[in-house]
Amino acid sequence: MQGIAENIAAIRKEIDEAASLTGRSGSDIVLVAATKMNDTERVKSAIAAGVDACGENRVQELLGKYEEGAYEGRPLHFIGTLQTNKVKYLVGKVDLIQSVNSLKLATEISKCAVKQGIVQDILIEINIGAEKSKSGASEASVFELCEGISKLSALRVRGIMTIPPISHDEATQKSFFLKMKQLFVDIETKKYDNISMEFLSMGMSGDYRLAIECGANMVRIGTGIFGARHYA
Repeated sequence: MQGIAENIAAIRKEIDEAASLTGRSGSDIVLVAATKMNDTERVKSAIAAGVDACGENRVQELLGKYEEGAYEGRPLHFIGTLQTNKVKYLVGKVDLIQSVNSLKLATEISKCAVKQGIVQDILIEINIGAEKSKSGASEASVFELCEGISKLSALRVRGIMTIPPISHDEATQKSFFLKMKQLFVDIETKKYDNISMEFLSMGMSGDYRLAIECGANMVRIGTGIFGARHYA
């Protein structure tokens, strides 16, 4: 699909430009295609056009497209809110669960991973704007959560993720991204078992360039790749 390929090429160019401002290149940034509400054919088109990974928000949708081979050739991430009763459907199928927001959820993921004899990679989701409408661990609770997760040997934390509050003020947006960058650095200095800060996942279609300028090395882009979603 030509439109998807053109969109990805344009996004790659912007990623390159943003990364260069921080002494990096576009190859240092992981482009995750947020594939919610896009069918298998469109997902495969995004993979063919060079995205680094696919990210799904909904368990049922992920399972359906997984069976159709939609994600073949790229790592699969789960990027939506995850309930503990759905964990069993994801562990062993997805390469990375980006939205782990509590010790309860982490423990359930670990239990499922132990049963399968694997180590599941995760990111800790942080509600950096303290929004009641969003999931994610609070900024104040992050270190306690890391302490708890570090005791779960079937998990491997590879970084942190956030969805900051929507703001049309760039300075406000930037402040949230910089808070995340500081947490990223601070968590790494603690040297927890099973926890390393490899990925700072922040930035979506409307703000990924600024997020990269503030230190993100993983961005999740849906609308920018596939166009606007049409909800029933």
